Amino acid sequence: MTVRRISTDQEASLLDDLLGSNVFVRSVTFHYTGKLVAADDSFLLLEDASWIADSGRFSEALAHGSLNEVEPFPGSCFVARGAIVDVSHWQHELPRQKK
Repeated sequence: MTVRRISTDQEASLLDDLLGSNVFVRSVTFHYTGKLVAADDSFLLLEDASWIADSGRFSEALAHGSLNEVEPFPGSCFVARGAIVDVSHWQHELPRQKK
C-alpha cells in the first residue's frame, strides 16, 4: 500500500481510487453496497445500490460476499459523508436480490 500525503492546498479525494468500483459502505446506522460513481464533500452516489440490513460477520462479508439481509434500491442512492464510518472495496458482484 502506498501512503500519500494530501495537502490542504490541492483538491484531492481519498475516494478517487474507488470511483467506478463496487464498495461496501458502513455508516453510523446502516450499511450499503453499490458502485461508487461520484463523491463530493457531502455525499457519495452509489449505483445499483442495496441497503444491507444484516451483513453477518463483517470479515466474512468482505472476504466472501456473504450477506444475511439485503434490500436493493430500485437504482441509485446518495449516502451522506458525515455519517460514514468506513468504505471498503467490494470484490464481489453487487447484491441485487432481496434477501
